[in-house]
Amino acid sequence: MNKRTFAIIKPDAVRNNYTGLIYDRILKANFTILGAKLIRMTKAQAEGFYAVHRERPFFTELTDFMSSGKCMVLALEKENAVAEWRKTIGATNPAEADAGTIRKDFATSLGENAVHGSDSDENAKLEISFFFSESELIANL
Repeated sequence: MNKRTFAIIKPDAVRNNYTGLIYDRILKANFTILGAKLIRMTKAQAEGFYAVHRERPFFTELTDFMSSGKCMVLALEKENAVAEWRKTIGATNPAEADAGTIRKDFATSLGENAVHGSDSDENAKLEISFFFSESELIANL
């Protein structure tokens, strides 16, 4: 089990000024932030990052959205990080998310659901390395 996961505060949440509130949720859930960057993903970056969904009908809409504005990419650390982050953010569809989760409180729709979270330890490693070099990650010593 990996102690790291990857998160994105998506363009809708950044646009709605929820970045600080989501950061607060991350810290209150006892995650350590190893790395954080405010970026504007290019269309090519979004297509590369979400390549696993290339054949899905929502791919173009997803990559257009993810390249539509600023987002915050984060590398997080905690015991059982992937599962703990997924529990913190809630179901992909905010209408189905549990009360008190990030998506329930900050998402506007299924397509604009405020945050991304890795779905496996393997994907967390790949996703972190897509945006961060190991030297950019700062662990507590």
